[in-house]
Amino acid sequence: MSGLRHLRLLLLWGSACLWLPYLAQGALVISGPSNSFQEITGSQSMRQKRSTSNLVEVQSVVVDCTVTSRFAHSVMTSEALNLANVSQEIFFEVDLPKTAFISNFSMEIEGQVYVGEVKEKKTAKKEYEKAVSSGQTAGLVKVSGRKMEKFSVSVNIAGKSGVIFSLTYEELLHRKLGQYEILVRVKPKQVVNKFQIVANIYEPQGIAYVNTHSTFLTNDLLPLVEKTVSEKDAHISFSPTMEQQRKCPDCDGTIIDGDFIIEYDVKRSADLGEIQVVNGYFVHFFAPPNLPRVPKNVVFVIDRSGSMYGRKIQQTREAMLLILDDLNEDDFFSIVQFDHNIDVWKPSLTKATTDNVAEAKIYARNIRESGGTDINGGVLRAVEMLVSDRASGLIPERSIDMIILLTDGMPNSGEYRLPKIQENVRNATGGNMSLFCLGFGNDVDYSFLDTMSRQNKGLARRIFEGSDAALQLKGFYQEVSSPLLSEVELRYPDNAVESVTTTHFDQLFNGSEIVVAGHLLDNNLDSFLAEVYGQGFEQDFQVQGQATTLDWNVLYPNESYIFGKFMERLWAYLSIQQLLEKSKSGTPDEKANATADALDMSLRYSFVTPLTSMVVTKPEDKEHGDDPLIADKLTEAERQEAERHASRYGSYPPSTPSYSSPTYFVDGDPHFMIELPDKNDALCFNVNDKPGTIYNLVKDTTLGILVNGQTIGDKMIPPDGTINTYLGRFGIVHNILGVKLEVTTTTISVYQNNNWMKFLWSDAASVKGKNVDLVLHKDRSLKVTLKDSVKFVILLHKVWEKHPYHRDYLGFYTLDTHLLSPSVHGLLGQFYHGIEYEVTDLREGETPEKPDATMFVKGLELNVTRGWQRDFRRDWKNGEKIPCWFVHNNGTGLVDGDATDYIVSGLFKTV
Repeated sequence: MSGLRHLRLLLLWGSACLWLPYLAQGALVISGPSNSFQEITGSQSMRQKRSTSNLVEVQSVVVDCTVTSRFAHSVMTSEALNLANVSQEIFFEVDLPKTAFISNFSMEIEGQVYVGEVKEKKTAKKEYEKAVSSGQTAGLVKVSGRKMEKFSVSVNIAGKSGVIFSLTYEELLHRKLGQYEILVRVKPKQVVNKFQIVANIYEPQGIAYVNTHSTFLTNDLLPLVEKTVSEKDAHISFSPTMEQQRKCPDCDGTIIDGDFIIEYDVKRSADLGEIQVVNGYFVHFFAPPNLPRVPKNVVFVIDRSGSMYGRKIQQTREAMLLILDDLNEDDFFSIVQFDHNIDVWKPSLTKATTDNVAEAKIYARNIRESGGTDINGGVLRAVEMLVSDRASGLIPERSIDMIILLTDGMPNSGEYRLPKIQENVRNATGGNMSLFCLGFGNDVDYSFLDTMSRQNKGLARRIFEGSDAALQLKGFYQEVSSPLLSEVELRYPDNAVESVTTTHFDQLFNGSEIVVAGHLLDNNLDSFLAEVYGQGFEQDFQVQGQATTLDWNVLYPNESYIFGKFMERLWAYLSIQQLLEKSKSGTPDEKANATADALDMSLRYSFVTPLTSMVVTKPEDKEHGDDPLIADKLTEAERQEAERHASRYGSYPPSTPSYSSPTYFVDGDPHFMIELPDKNDALCFNVNDKPGTIYNLVKDTTLGILVNGQTIGDKMIPPDGTINTYLGRFGIVHNILGVKLEVTTTTISVYQNNNWMKFLWSDAASVKGKNVDLVLHKDRSLKVTLKDSVKFVILLHKVWEKHPYHRDYLGFYTLDTHLLSPSVHGLLGQFYHGIEYEVTDLREGETPEKPDATMFVKGLELNVTRGWQRDFRRDWKNGEKIPCWFVHNNGTGLVDGDATDYIVSGLFKTV
């Protein structure tokens, strides 16, 4: 290590983490004196990471978001000081919404400011290729979960010097299900001297409500969220001290890790909507209240091909049952399912009466996967049904026709040429119905679905594989399930406005909003006429009124200086988004013109879009010169490809959020596991005792939560004499809520409200109670959600009933552990608020594939072995192998005290 010229550290915006970056398999590459590379194993890198953790002082992390008439301007700033005498490479990372455009980035080092420059992507590509050819990693933006993307940059900072990073991004907030959402992702990784989130919302239309919540806010942190709401503005701030950020009084780790979310809506009174004129530009927000919904005629087209096997088809069935429950009785519907054959529930659409919905549920429960994928045939059959029923007068005249397609793969049966399928569907619909395409997983061609949807008055949406896929499907349906108007046209006088964004919209759905913006021909114009037309339920909708200029100095006399040219930038953002959409469809000339216009506006307003890149030139150093870094904007197809690559080759973590937090579980015979994704590592240990022993797993005396688990043994001792024990019975108690559960391998018993309920594992149930919610998946899993608190998942492992030795057993997993108090303990619970350790001295073990190492933890020096355990959350049958450091002798040294200290006398006892 003495030959190192500089160390590599990470400063996440909102992060401040000291990090020696891992490569794909836990290796670390450090640049040495002669441009050579020294490779160190992941275990050794952990020791180096901790030894350098005091060399950078993170002085501030500030998130400043200003929302003006739905247009959000966010600035992320981090300041750090290198305390060492040698240079250090410091990373700055920001997670930003995928719908946002980066508009500025700067680094201030020793009084010199380095600013990113937005260039055409073709121009930037040459600089990118130059940087790559010199051995540099030039890309700055990567996928970060479903809603976000990650901007990352690093710079070499001299000893005793500081750096200030600042990133700005902008977006027009989209109204969804009746509200706007501001999402801020924070991952400090350590306590920060000045940590602050500030959001200021200015809405001249009037603010109806503002809500805030977070994935990391504990009961102690909730009072620190300050919220002030007046008639036309709201101010939210969150500024915990260093002590309030700590996981526990003596910990260096921070409890702040996750999403901070602000939700709000505006007041709505006028049918015309709200028109605002500022500095020669206008915006028109149209979402009139109290419109009656228009009945819909919907055909659900379900892919049941062989690739939908297992979890996908099960979640599709679950989603269909939820969606069918949401149908209104004046809707008409049908179901088409396809593999290489096409089957329909009924030959015509059916009114959504209680009896018909119940019959459809029976049909949906019996959808089974098999065969190929004939997307063309499935969609065309749905179109034929809608066309025929409308021609025959079987569906209401004033109603909206739509098709919702769900598929997980590429067509490989019937017509398989993608352009031909798009042509067939476009010709068949004739512009008379909407097609919404849902792409399930990473194997679909999202661009194909997106284009086909846009050609047919619809849109496409990706459905991510994960435990919440059924909820994703239902959530999308809720967005489009209540049409209010169709063929909506917003009109403005040609002699008053120009460069107006899209003014025709196929539908207006309940909970959404239409937005139009444009430029005034005369900047001194005080007012102009606006009109809106649309087709409603019983009659056509028509309204007109005058748009008048707003005096922001009067509305906000003390804060008008912050607004600048926000209205012009709102118009530019919306124009670019719509031009990018137009560039995907139409004639070649139309596509080329839309692309050229979008590029011109992106450069003029310094937005990083799919057509531009931000070139960041770092300060020159002796090793790399002034090679630039490039920040691009990912398209949805590029995001999908990145996730597909990650899932296959492990380039970066899965995008499913539920697996990005630390995981604690006990499964197998019995294996205790602490997964720590932020460390790219895991710890594990076994506990062995005679069958019938009851262990305390989780005990939070502050919140009154207790979880105990009892071991069971094999039916008989195998010939090799090995006695295997498993967990076969759990007791869960929440004393404050008065909830008690007993879970065995055959039954689930729940006590609440002075009553006992009993379920069998062979049941499927979803129960919402006053203090506890249960979701039981038949013969698979039970999810227990305690009110305003932690969630537990219990998995049932079924063994062949005639197996001579083994028997069914249970696994226990915990979610949302940050909601438990710092006093939580137990055999598993003691790790919920983190564990500090370092591993070094990697050496050969008893077998080559399982090396030994030395772990320093809790003041002790332990011999540990690199092994693996199975995590059954993703693959409940076979499990997923997770590498971990195995601590021998029942976890001695890692566990507080001895494993026998956690033995209790009863399933609901504390001693």
